[in-house]
Formats: sequence, structure tokens, C-alpha cells
Amino acid sequence: MKRTLGILVLVGLVGGVLSGCSYPKTSAKSGEDQILQYQSSPGSVSFPELAADLGYLGDLKLESIGDSVGGPESIQLTATKQIDFGSAFNGAIIKSYSQNVKIKSVIGSYGSDEHTYIGAYALEGAPIKSAKDFIGKKVGVNILGAHLEFVLKDYLRQGNLTEKEIEQVTLVTVPSSSAEQVLRNQQIDVVLLSGIGRDRALATGGITEIFRDIDVFGTEFTAGDYFFSEAYIRENPNTVKQFVDGVAKAIDWAQTTPREEVIKRFEDIVNKRERKETTENLKYWKSTGISEKGGVITPSEYGVWIDWLVNNGELKEGQLKPEDLYTNEYNPFAK
Repeated sequence: MKRTLGILVLVGLVGGVLSGCSYPKTSAKSGEDQILQYQSSPGSVSFPELAADLGYLGDLKLESIGDSVGGPESIQLTATKQIDFGSAFNGAIIKSYSQNVKIKSVIGSYGSDEHTYIGAYALEGAPIKSAKDFIGKKVGVNILGAHLEFVLKDYLRQGNLTEKEIEQVTLVTVPSSSAEQVLRNQQIDVVLLSGIGRDRALATGGITEIFRDIDVFGTEFTAGDYFFSEAYIRENPNTVKQFVDGVAKAIDWAQTTPREEVIKRFEDIVNKRERKETTENLKYWKSTGISEKGGVITPSEYGVWIDWLVNNGELKEGQLKPEDLYTNEYNPFAK
């Protein structure tokens, strides 16, 4: 019997889709889990949902148990067996693993490139142009301890702010769905936005970009991954292989398919769910943001955040290696 969620869960994720590809269907080994519970996001499509719609998951089924509020919650729910797989920023995964939360990343889930990235925005005319201007200001982020906080602090340090000055920058948690409006209402001075929410805000106008995460880190990169608990992988290795195989092919499909076709597929998937979700935001989708073909994970995607946490005093030198945190064993594009 599958377990059911016995706690209240909250809200946010994205992804992308069908084609005349001839990927074979597979089946999980008898006796292993074939109904994967996870968190979804209204009005958007994750890569596992895309893979299921494309038929790439074979006889595996997905069961959404609620909406995601962010990576740290996703880690907690996966580790405590409330859901079977989750997605989070790689820095948050490292911090959790260092605290003996045994999860293992298996494939990329999101990232930043020239089309899809995290940016910091202020209202037009606001006197915020450089890192020094952030001192004493309120900055909206979707959740503490995740991607947005990491990139903000790196930007401030690169701007030569001292740690005491950085402490004078107040982080305010703001739900992604209302972040733009909170800025426009002047309840915060700066907001960090990504993906569809960012593009929608820019299309409305009246805001100005201060920095992008790809400029802070100097490259395009996969920022987060899908993961299972290590115990789940041991108990369901064929299910995990089938899941990763299908999701990898779905990511590759979205990476190589014309944008208009991806968006149309997203709209069809959302409409078929019959949950009274809007498809309005899907028109802003531009790319997967994932840097490697099929979501293959590279050591640098964890190494950069391990170094960040060591420099921040949150990890000891040599405490973790990138290889402790992920596996490409199940990804067909890693071979």
C-alpha cells in the first residue's frame, strides 16, 4: 500500500512536452514502487510530468499530493517519506546532506542561462544601482537558505561589502506568486525573480534589472536537481532507473524542440489536468535552463556550492565531495 500525505503542504516549480521520437517504454521490476508521489505547481509543468505525458515513464504513475513551497520543504518531505522524489537548489541539498539527511540527486531539474535566469529588480527610479546601495534595504526572496539567498550574498561580497554590512541587508520571504506585487506596493526595495514570473514582470514594465545570477557566477549552470532518498533508491533501483531514463529524455526533448511547440504542449498538459489552472504564464517560457544534455549532473554543479559553504563557515574543508551528492548511473545521456 502506498503511504499518503498526513501533513499540510504549501506552494512553487517549472519544466516542459510530444514528438515523433522513438524512445522505448520500459517497466519497473515487479514488487518495486510504481506510483511516485511528489509535489506539483499550479499552472506549470515539471519534467517528470512532461515525461509522463510523453509516455517516457512507461508504466510508472505520478501522484501529486499538493503544491510545493520550495526546495528545503521538498528535501524534508522526501527524507521523511512523505513524497518519493523532490527538487531543490544544489546548495540546499549540500547543506541537508551535511546534516545527515541522506538524499541522492539523480538528474538536473532547473538552471540558469541567457534566457532563463534569476535577476534582482527594483522599481524604476529607485536609488539602487550597486551592492553598496543594498545596505539597509529589504530584499524579497522566495525562501531562505536557497538559490536566491546564495546569489544575493555572492553579489554583495563581490561588491566588496563586509559581512557586517551584509547583515544590514534584510531578507524577506515572499511567495513567488505575489513577489512582483509586493515590490510594486513598495513593501520591499528589491525582489529576486526568475523564469516566468520575471518575464511577466518585465513585460508589465516599471522595474529595472540590477544583476543576474549568470553574471555573478560567470557562467550558465544547472542550479538544482531531482533527488530520492538513498533508502528509496536501494529499495527501488529499477523504478529510479526508469524514472531518470524518462525524465532525461523529456529534458532532451524540451532542449531540442522549438519553443512554440514546447509551450503548446505545456498548455495541453495543464488543460488535461482539469484543475481550473491558468495557462497564461506559460507563454513566457523560454528554455529549460539546464546546461547539460538530458540533465546530466557535473561535479562543478556541486563543487561551486561546497566551496561557497566552506567559505561561509557552514562546511568544513573536505567534509563533502561532489560525488557524495549525486549519481549519473541511471541517466542514458551520461554514457
